[in-house]
Amino acid sequence: MALSRRRFLTLAGAGTVSTVLATPLQALYTRVAQGQSVQAKGFGALVKDPKGVLDLPPGFSYREFSAIGNQMSDGNPVPGDHDGMAAFAGPNNTTILVRNHELSPNEAPAVIAAADRQYDPLCKGGTTTLIVAPDRSLVRDFVSLAGTYRNCAGGTTPWGSWISCEEAIATPAMNKPGDLTNVEQAHGYNFEVLASASGPVDPIPLKAMGRFNHEAIAVDPATGTVYQTEDRGDGLFYRFMPTQPGKLQAGGILQALKIKDRPQAITKTKFPVGQKFATEWITIEQPDPPEDTVRQEGFSQGAAQFSRGEGICYSKGEIYFTCTDGGNSSGGQIWRYTPSSNIIELFVESGDQNVLDFPDNLIMAPFGDLIVCEDGFNTNNIVGVTPQGEIYRFAHNAMNESEFAGVCFSPDGQTMFVNIQTPGTTLAIWGPWKTV
Repeated sequence: MALSRRRFLTLAGAGTVSTVLATPLQALYTRVAQGQSVQAKGFGALVKDPKGVLDLPPGFSYREFSAIGNQMSDGNPVPGDHDGMAAFAGPNNTTILVRNHELSPNEAPAVIAAADRQYDPLCKGGTTTLIVAPDRSLVRDFVSLAGTYRNCAGGTTPWGSWISCEEAIATPAMNKPGDLTNVEQAHGYNFEVLASASGPVDPIPLKAMGRFNHEAIAVDPATGTVYQTEDRGDGLFYRFMPTQPGKLQAGGILQALKIKDRPQAITKTKFPVGQKFATEWITIEQPDPPEDTVRQEGFSQGAAQFSRGEGICYSKGEIYFTCTDGGNSSGGQIWRYTPSSNIIELFVESGDQNVLDFPDNLIMAPFGDLIVCEDGFNTNNIVGVTPQGEIYRFAHNAMNESEFAGVCFSPDGQTMFVNIQTPGTTLAIWGPWKTV
């Protein structure tokens, strides 16, 4: 890809698309049609950080902690490649963070645990758990899942756990003599980590949820259905319907989304922004195949392809998910799916990386804006998307060109937590947030 990836942004608002648009949305669509960049004021222009870590709007502050190599409370070094993360309410007004480490078997420092608490002794990925005080200082940190492969993102559950997703499909059958990425177990699974865990959990792969290049999950609290993204150029969008909602180890049914009247739709390009499409679901008969064939099975039955599905979140009956290199310019897309009506639509499509550059992890903020981490090739930012579909820049990585990851909010909504993946550090951000 060319070093200069600057193109125009095409996007749609979050309101209902109909024959006659509401006045604000009509104005927004007109501006897009005229080729104008659609940006919101947000929290104001960013202020350059004298420490060279994080540029933020006026009035906002940050604290950095739990960086790679720091000694944790359990005596182990903080592993690298900080990625997906979630925040839970802890005792005495603390916040519990469960954080992924996207490590391959040949990377260090590793996520370390006793042999009986490792899924695969050759793998270095997993999760760490951090207890953060109300003043945003680190109280305690420790390993909570070990022996897994490239734990990229994941998602929270309504019952107080984090689902950590492996973005890898390695098996022992793929091993090569002397290869530092060899494995002893099959990978490509999800693992559950209770937020209340005080040490490494029993690493049980959730095989019924599928073996594929997992990225992230979101749970519909009304049904217990788990929606899943797949980080492949020809990946699918999945849902897992558990046999017993809240008990994922009990099994269930894995399905892939199909757009009605458009079997085998390729959604990366030439999809209209804001147009609603009816969908249906195709059951995957082999969710745990020996080869990496889950997406091939679904596509052969008419499922739609989504290019590099990554971050996903649930908000008020809707599921939002990103396709990092989707769109006519390959700059990224954000899709919206409504379970109650089985409708999907393209919500945002990037054509100008000055505005939105490879959207990855995302979360719905307490004040009603989508907050999105960029994972571009040049500089990276945290951007906001308003309910009207306008974009603004909230933070800039002034440290290096690494991606942001794991954005989440404390239970009281006053603190945003986020990671800079390389070299690996976690940040707490606070300030004059908007009110709903």
